[in-house]
This record gives sequence, C-alpha cells and structure tokens, in this order.
Amino acid sequence: MTSAKYDEIAEWYDESVRRKTLLHDLVIPSLFELMGDVQGKHICDLACGQGIVARQLAKRGALVVGVDISAKLLEVARCDEANEPSGIIYLQDDAQSLAGLEDASFDGVLCNLALMDIPDLHAAFRAVWRVLRPHGWFAFSIVHPCLHPPASRWVRNVNGTVNREVAGYFAEIFWYSGNPNGVRGLVGAYHRTLSTYLNSLLDAGFILDHFAEPQATGYIADRIPGYREIPGVLVVRCKK
Repeated sequence: MTSAKYDEIAEWYDESVRRKTLLHDLVIPSLFELMGDVQGKHICDLACGQGIVARQLAKRGALVVGVDISAKLLEVARCDEANEPSGIIYLQDDAQSLAGLEDASFDGVLCNLALMDIPDLHAAFRAVWRVLRPHGWFAFSIVHPCLHPPASRWVRNVNGTVNREVAGYFAEIFWYSGNPNGVRGLVGAYHRTLSTYLNSLLDAGFILDHFAEPQATGYIADRIPGYREIPGVLVVRCKK
C-alpha cells in the first residue's frame, strides 16, 4: 500500500473537517437526502478519511465499511470507533481497485468530496460497480467542476455583490490552490470536466439517477455570499 498525502496532514485535516460548517451543514445533508433510507443497508464509505460520514451512516442504522488509503486517518477513525462503538469496519485499500472487498457485497457506496483526490477515475468507478449488488446505488459529492476549475476566483463588485469568474475549465490537470492553509493547497486536486465525470460513470455501466446542487442559506451564505448565487458542490446518485 503506497503512502497517502493525507498521512502528512492527518491531524490538521481531522481538526479542519470536524469544524467546517460548509461540509456539515450543506454537503452532507444533500448527500444523505440523495441516499435515502439506509437502515439495515450494507454501505461502503469510499475514501472515508477519519469516518465523519461513516459514523452518521451507522447512527442511521446502516452496516458500514469505511475504506481509505490513509493509514493515519484510519487510525483516527478507529480511535473514534473504539471510544464509541457503532460496528463500523475500517479497511485500508485503494479506491482504484478495492481489492479487499468482494464482488456484489454492498447495497450502496458513497464518496464524499474525494473523487478529486483519485488519479484514475475510470478505475475507481469500475471498482465501485464491481462491489455493488444488482440495482445498488452510488452517491457522491464533488466540488462543482463547472464553477471551480483551478483558474476560477470570487470577484466582488462595486455594489457589494459577488460573482464567480471562471477560466481554464477544459484543462484537465492536477493542481494546487494558492492557499497554503487549505486542503487543496496542501494535497492538490484533479480537475475534470463535468462531461468526464458523467461519461466515466456511463462507461462503467451506471445509470444516472439524480443530481443536486445545494444552495447555501443562513450562516454559510452569510460567510460565503457567492454560494447564494452559485453551487459550491455537485451531488450525484446513480444506480447499477
């Protein structure tokens, strides 16, 4: 198993994720809405990190296996599981193969804001297809690729409104943001077009089922006003 970039920032990343309201108040609720009822379902939390979503799945009655390539983040997840047992199994594995998981073993697979970290998207989608049972679902969230390519930025107008300036959308590259204190400035990300994501799903055999582009309200919208006008994330559900 190769080392993961997140191993180098595991402690910082864990603290950051636990306090980020954007993730907890905007992204995760939309993801759970698309997943629907998970009671009694066998679900794989792909690229689970420290288990934030896995624990919420378990609280809703799911039987959860969390998979991640980062040994350090899995240590955090297992520590939380030991302190508050909920039956989650955590495995170190590569999302591009899922070699430790059997064929047709899950009712659902989810991946929260992590596909941008995976080099071979096609391989990951094929692996997800393989471990899903017939008619199983795959739900994921990603930073919205149309509105947040590497060259994009917020622009504040003279009247106080905020717009998003987008450039370089068609350049599919691995990049680092200019923020040295943010996760994408520390570990980078793969930017891909929306058509690459959707066509890769279709090539793997998935049927596209539902999409969501959550609009920020309340505290999040006050903190990042641009998210009142454009979506920060895209949430997708598809079926085998």
